[in-house]
Amino acid sequence: MKKLIVLTGLALLLSSCIETKPMLYNWGYKSSTKSASEYETLLYDNYHTQSPESVCALLCQYEYMVTHPGGQRGVVPPGICAEYGYLLLAPETSQAFESKATKRQRETMGASGDYGATFREKGMQMLQKEIELYPESSIFIQPLIKKFSQQ
Repeated sequence: MKKLIVLTGLALLLSSCIETKPMLYNWGYKSSTKSASEYETLLYDNYHTQSPESVCALLCQYEYMVTHPGGQRGVVPPGICAEYGYLLLAPETSQAFESKATKRQRETMGASGDYGATFREKGMQMLQKEIELYPESSIFIQPLIKKFSQQ
């Protein structure tokens, strides 16, 4: 009986050492204190209590995810370019960024001067990139492109 308990314990211990399969997409790094990724935490914080600071942090997270795709596919996760583009095109985003972005956030975004024009151009590029990466999204993204092109 003791042998059975020891063998079961040893089997459980060894099975916990099995390497897990890498994720298909990179959704950001996991926080050491939370089970959610940094992206999920920032997105929740922004929607829960939206502030200029949360918008700036979320913009930088999107920029990182777009410029450093990871995971098994090495491609930006579905919807990220669309979310990023939509946020960049929102009129209050450039104002929030201009007033509350830290020096590091400004460096991350690489924008200087006229944030409105820079964000507008990049936002349209991100919507187009979403369609390039995920053609099935065009039915949702084309109306957004049309709407923002008319403004």
